[in-house]
Amino acid sequence: MGDYDKVYATHEGVIIEGIRHLKWQHIFECGQCFRWHEQDGGYTGVVGNKVLHVTQQGSSIILKGTTKEEFQSFWCHYFDLNRDYGLIKDALKKDNIMECAVKFGFGIRLLQQDIWETLVSFIISANNRIPMIKRTIEKLCSGYGSAVEKWGKTFFTFPTPEKLAGLSEKELALCGCGYRSQYIIKTAQRIASSKFDLESIKDMDYGEARRAIMELPGVGPKVGDCVLLFSGDKPEAFPIDVWIKRIMEYFYFPKGASMKKIHDFAMEYFGSLAGFAQQYLFFYARELGVGKK
Repeated sequence: MGDYDKVYATHEGVIIEGIRHLKWQHIFECGQCFRWHEQDGGYTGVVGNKVLHVTQQGSSIILKGTTKEEFQSFWCHYFDLNRDYGLIKDALKKDNIMECAVKFGFGIRLLQQDIWETLVSFIISANNRIPMIKRTIEKLCSGYGSAVEKWGKTFFTFPTPEKLAGLSEKELALCGCGYRSQYIIKTAQRIASSKFDLESIKDMDYGEARRAIMELPGVGPKVGDCVLLFSGDKPEAFPIDVWIKRIMEYFYFPKGASMKKIHDFAMEYFGSLAGFAQQYLFFYARELGVGKK
């Protein structure tokens, strides 16, 4: 048993009681995922070929659209509920900044996402804003994913590498991918043709995995670290973009610090928990307005 006490089935889904270290808003609004949307007092998301609606009442969470068996075999891992976030938070409270960040984002958990979807999503995220990223991904899914019927509505899965590999840059550009279209197609072609084994990334150590993932078109250090952190089982990954750079300069460095210097500091200071630290800092700083011009 992880960060919850009890799970039981209802006619609509599953209820988990005694949940700790979880708040849906914190999880879905901290920049790690793009297919969970606020709806009907909670959030609705499409993960693989599954559709789920989640709400929260105090220390209980309600998962509508699943079974107890599916929760135990899939959703428990996806929501990272077997990890003790109390231990992670205690280890990260190294200074007043992190104490405040952890307290503010107390409900953040790292989702265990599909590595292919994460890869394409973060290629799309480059030099892009979250609302635009979400719209582009939804257009990709509705145009090239498979339909899933749930609650009288139609949802769409994320397109396969084979599907995206066969598209033109113009078709992807119409979805809002812009200049990233060429990278998505070339990356999809490498994976669809088995020239690159994406799942093998999970079995590599962080350094090897980072070098490997950056061989793919459109994947630099930031996108690579996002993929490793959010779907590659590498919690030590510390993605740095312009916002994280400004945040780290505000809290830890004088202005003008290099991204390499920031990355090296994070790896040494936060160690194997650097990715968790990044999420707490990003969520905390964004709410404070830190990092904005």
